[in-house]
Amino acid sequence: MGMTVKLEGGSGYYAASGRQDAPGVVVIQEWWGLQDQIKSVCQQYAAAGFDAIVPDLYAGVVVPYHDEEAAGREMDALDFLSATDLQVKAAADFLARPGRKIGLTGFCLGGIVSILGAIRLDVFAASSCYYGLPSPEQGKPANINIPIQGHFALGDTWCTPAMVDAFEAGLAAAGKPFELYRYDCDHGFFNPDIKEYDAASAALSWQRDLAFWAKHLK
Repeated sequence: MGMTVKLEGGSGYYAASGRQDAPGVVVIQEWWGLQDQIKSVCQQYAAAGFDAIVPDLYAGVVVPYHDEEAAGREMDALDFLSATDLQVKAAADFLARPGRKIGLTGFCLGGIVSILGAIRLDVFAASSCYYGLPSPEQGKPANINIPIQGHFALGDTWCTPAMVDAFEAGLAAAGKPFELYRYDCDHGFFNPDIKEYDAASAALSWQRDLAFWAKHLK
């Protein structure tokens, strides 16, 4: 259902819906890189009627799930702002065509980028973030320019409930349009290839995700 494509300054994985009028979604990887699981998310979007693409932010490096130390090194070496401005923009440009609306979503590391894209880029109509938030120095909720949906885990020790509360308060204080959901599970709950996967939370978040896109992309 998908294939590797060239993007300006790199490459990505693209899954097409087969629909001429399909909206687009840019999907951003977890800290593991362009794993098969994140490719499968693109395929899920394609099956749901969206053309979807994942830009490869690690330039071909894929980290095995057991090696959190290596994943941390790759993520720490990533220039988040540059990746947003260049690679995420290139993925959106790949999908762009007259009249098409494009959304941005991401998981873990990609959650951070999905918020940064909502702040820094004007090519997206809406953004859906899974368990990742930028630091205030990277980007503030008040600077978000498009509707936001957020999916967070109450047991998350990385993107903590306190961080989510502060993010929500910033959105509300700035009068930004948002939907924010909390799930009784752990970080990474959407990924069926890791032990933190929670099927019920993943299914519910996906249902909410598709409803959000139906509102803002179609």
